[in-house]
Formats: sequence, C-alpha cells, structure tokens
Amino acid sequence: MALIVHKYGGTSMGSTERIRNVAKRVAKWVRAGHQLVVVPSAMSGETNRLLGLAKELSPEVVTPTIQRELDAIAATGEQVSVGLLSIALQNEGLEAVSYSGWQVPIRTDQSYTKARIQSIDDTKVRADLAAGKVVVITGFQGVDDDGNVTTLGRGGSDTSAVAIAAAMKADECLIYTDVDGVYTTDPRIVPEARRLHTISFEEMLEMASLGSKVLQIRSVEFAGKYRVPLRVLSSFTPWDIDIHEEAKSGTLITFEEDEKMEQAVVSGIAFNRDEAKVTLLGVPDKPGIAFQILGPVADANIDIDVIIQNVSHDGKTDFSFTVHRNDYARTLDLLKNTVGPAVQAAEVLGDPKICKVSIVGIGMKSHVGIAAKMFRCLSEEAINIQMISTSEIKTSVVIDEKYMELAVRALHKAFDLDQVAA
Repeated sequence: MALIVHKYGGTSMGSTERIRNVAKRVAKWVRAGHQLVVVPSAMSGETNRLLGLAKELSPEVVTPTIQRELDAIAATGEQVSVGLLSIALQNEGLEAVSYSGWQVPIRTDQSYTKARIQSIDDTKVRADLAAGKVVVITGFQGVDDDGNVTTLGRGGSDTSAVAIAAAMKADECLIYTDVDGVYTTDPRIVPEARRLHTISFEEMLEMASLGSKVLQIRSVEFAGKYRVPLRVLSSFTPWDIDIHEEAKSGTLITFEEDEKMEQAVVSGIAFNRDEAKVTLLGVPDKPGIAFQILGPVADANIDIDVIIQNVSHDGKTDFSFTVHRNDYARTLDLLKNTVGPAVQAAEVLGDPKICKVSIVGIGMKSHVGIAAKMFRCLSEEAINIQMISTSEIKTSVVIDEKYMELAVRALHKAFDLDQVAA
C-alpha cells in the first residue's frame, strides 16, 4: 500500500461531470490498494469571479486590510470544491472527508495573497487514512497564527499538494492538469513543441520561475527540498485507463541527471508576459544606492526580478529592474513619491509592455556559446534586447512584449527543440 497525493486543477474540477470523473479516478487508485489524499483547486474561473466582485467594490490601491478580506473571499472557491468532491467520492462507495486549510491545520505566515507555508499538522489526516477514508484538503490556503485565513498566491494548490506530500512523506505526488506533461515550450505558440518524458528539478525550477505555468515555483522548491517524487500528467485521459499505464504517463520531474534521459543542451523555452520595467535615471553612483532603492521595494512586499545598473557617468548612473505587472502601479508610485526623491533621482520611468523570454537546460553547464547563439537568433529577427539575466542553466532576456511569440518560435527552432532527442 502506497500513500499517494493527487492534485487536480481548476479545469479538472470545472463541472459536476468532471468532478464525477475525478472521483472515479481516485476510486480506481483506492481500489488498487493505495491511501489517497486529494487536493483540488477551485472550479475553473471561480477565483477570478470572486476577486472580480471584490474589485468592483474596491478598484483602487489594495491595502493590507483589504488583502485580508481578499484571502477570505478567494479561499471559498476551494472550500466548495472539496465538499463537492467528497460527496462524489461517497457516491462512488468510498468513505471521504473534506478539510479546509485551517482545519488541518496548514500554518502560514501573514503575507496575505502570497503566504508561505510554515508547518502542517497531519495528525487528523493520518487518523482518517488509517480508518480507510479518502481525505480531501483545500489547496491554495492555510491559516496564520492569529487565525486569519491566508492564500498562497495563484497556482498555490500545487504548493499545498507538494507540501502535504512532503509532510506526510508520501510515496508520490501526482499533479493532474489540463496538459499531459511539461513541454519544450507552450504548444499554443509553437505547435511543434514536444512533451518531455523527464526533466530535472533544477530545470523545472528555472522553467517555473521564468513563466512556465505548468507548476507553481514554490511547489517545485518544496519537491526539491524534501525529495518528493513528482509527476505532471493529464486529468483528461479516460478515468478508467490502466493504472500502471497512468502511473508512467506525463512528465517525471527527477532528482538525478541521467544522460540517457534528455540529450538536448537546451530543454525548453520559457516566457512571461506578466512583467513590467521601472527605471530611475540619474541616481548618485555611490555605495549603498542599490539598497536605498530596493530596500523600500522589498519592505512593500514587492518581488523584484531582473536588475541592471548602468556604467557611471559624472558620478551618476541609471538603475532598472523588473516586477510583476500586478505590482507595477504600486512600484511606480513608491519610486516617484518616496524612493526617487530620497535618492535624488533625476527621473522615474516605467514600461508595463515588456516580457521575458528564457532558454533553460542542464546541458548549458558544459557547453559554451549558448547565450551567443540566442542573441544571434534574436538579432536575425531584429528583436532588441533591453535586459539580460543569466545563471548556470538559463539565459533570460527582457524584450518588447509585441515580439514575444516571434522570439519564442525563433529560439525553439534555433535550438532544434522540435526534433526528437536521439
């Protein structure tokens, strides 16, 4: 008997018929002798609907007190899902019980709308599993030390599932989604994109951080840190597919680098439309200036991505960085009204119409000239590079948003990602 965690995305839970199919699939795994913990997302579109109602009432700047209420509102989507799935499982003849994050409890910090999990008390869950029940737990949410409901940010159900699998030392965590695995890039942009049978945790971590929407980055971090076996597979295969075939489908995210798995130097092309760039012109080029600029941004709980500081001229320099587009207005306001005047910046500029395109691959560690090949490819398409960021296994560029799809298609072809690995 194995302890398995299943996670189902919003499209998998999108209607009562789909929820019935999820229940039938879970029942198949239970009848094969496994203990099951299931973590479903809210029904497709439900979280957007709920937050849309809140935005109608408060369209202006979101304060911390409003963020608290947004979490209380958004968390209800998953609470509906676990109740419906538990009912469907009971109609399949299984004993099932649902829990919200605060009932388990899943403890988080107080960062509303993007809280981080601190601990999980699995006592109640283990008792239910020992009694032969299927346990259904809300994804995306937890509770802080003051008893407030918190949410983990978009895609947070992935993180919930992997964290639960880690806490309970599950044998496997299966992430069921609307795609059948991890692809070399988004097939909607590049029809020739291929599904990868395996990908390393290191590569998946970069892909997730760079805009691949298959898994939330924190779920990959959890899986890597706690060595949780993780597989991404489709919930739209027939529920009665042979369980052994299903267990080997999709993409396995591996701990080991096996030369036989994927031979490509570059494994995938990631991209992110949700970027915005801000620039402070003419700031003093002196020790501590980066902290003076970025410290207040961090204190405002705004995540920073790519950073560039230009060469000094006459004791002045220009300082640019990118943030999530949702944080753009807040960041620009902070820089214009607080940070800019404090550091004596000549001007503050912003550009919300940029994107980031990245190449990722373990093979980049041992091959030279990969970045140069990327830059040549973009040059041949007359695409201007605004910012560059690199690590051992990735190179990212910030470009004008209107060139994103062209860049992704050109790079996918340049690195032969449409070719099946030998």
